[in-house]
Amino acid sequence: MVSIPLTIGIEEEYQIIDPETRELTSYVQQLMNQGRVILGDQLKQEFMQSQIEVGSHVCRNIEEARQEIIRLRRTVSKVAAEHGREIVAAGTHPFSRWQDQKFSEGQRYDDLQATMQDAARRMLLFGMHVHIGFGKDKVGRELTVDIMNQLRYFLPHILALSTSSPFWHGRDTGMKSYRSLVFENMPRTGIPPVFNSFNEYDAYVETMAKVGALGLHGTQKPSGESGTKDATKIWWDARPHPNWGTLEVRVADMCTTVDECISIAALIQSLVAKLLKLRNQNMSWRIYPTHLIAENKWRAVRYGTGGNLIDFGIEEEVPMHFLARELVEFVDDVLDELGTRADVERIVHIATEGSSADRQLEVYRHVYNETQDKQAALFAVVDHLITETKMGWHKSVVEQEEK
Repeated sequence: MVSIPLTIGIEEEYQIIDPETRELTSYVQQLMNQGRVILGDQLKQEFMQSQIEVGSHVCRNIEEARQEIIRLRRTVSKVAAEHGREIVAAGTHPFSRWQDQKFSEGQRYDDLQATMQDAARRMLLFGMHVHIGFGKDKVGRELTVDIMNQLRYFLPHILALSTSSPFWHGRDTGMKSYRSLVFENMPRTGIPPVFNSFNEYDAYVETMAKVGALGLHGTQKPSGESGTKDATKIWWDARPHPNWGTLEVRVADMCTTVDECISIAALIQSLVAKLLKLRNQNMSWRIYPTHLIAENKWRAVRYGTGGNLIDFGIEEEVPMHFLARELVEFVDDVLDELGTRADVERIVHIATEGSSADRQLEVYRHVYNETQDKQAALFAVVDHLITETKMGWHKSVVEQEEK
């Protein structure tokens, strides 16, 4: 039995789409004004005015998380429809350009532009973040760092299963997660380093704050005093969240369907539970060097579910669909306790049949081969994404209305 909370929280970043032009549209404030009446602080604006973020309540189990995501997607979609807009869940837009976007107002966003310049302005990107609860006490903090060190190995696997960003500015990039490449232009991104304790991690945060890396652009501080300490400006693929007592896993592209979202979240929770169970038995997953894990991340970015990752234990390439089965076997003994068996086992289907990126490319190539019209093919991808973003909650809506 695992004693820490292992609660789940999910954040999703949606694209705001004009259904006629299929372009991203800078419409976040209008949706915020109405949506916050219903969702309150669960609805947030992001850096770009063409994106909107939702955050679930703290969920005790994966079924609660599913109902939260269904409710949030349904509500934001309904508000968008009332304004003649649609929402899309995918890591990048198939053809909208970052140069054409408007930016949100506010000190944090002004600071981001002033400090990061075009590295920030290019972040027309959409991801899903999964929080697993550890608690804010000393035990919880130490466990967070210990499990993060081990979970690093599995981050490329999670990314491969979630890939949904094959297009950038109207081009088939040849990547399944182009979002990942763009995001790593920012500092303090990618696979996190290994820390021996929470105190070592906290010392790193203090150092970054002292030198001004985590504060406001141009902030003056007296000699010898620390600057602003905003640890959310550490954007690794997994990180201890400074305020919520969670391990936040940020590596995933935005999952297009509800089922994919919940399967990825369930896999993350199950991996954490398994690693904790091993720890309780005085065992642990081997800690691999960052440069080895980064090689697997590159393969996930490039090939998604269709490629091979390296099994560093046997020093061989293994197809992702085999690795998905191995992941399910690895966490098998915690699935029933967590109630995540069906959702975790679905990753085998994703790995075998392909992720959102594969489906987007299939739609694009089919329409282009039929029409020889690149714009029509890209429009078809957007329409496909609008439809898939709504999959998984229409039936739930009917069932709730009947009750």
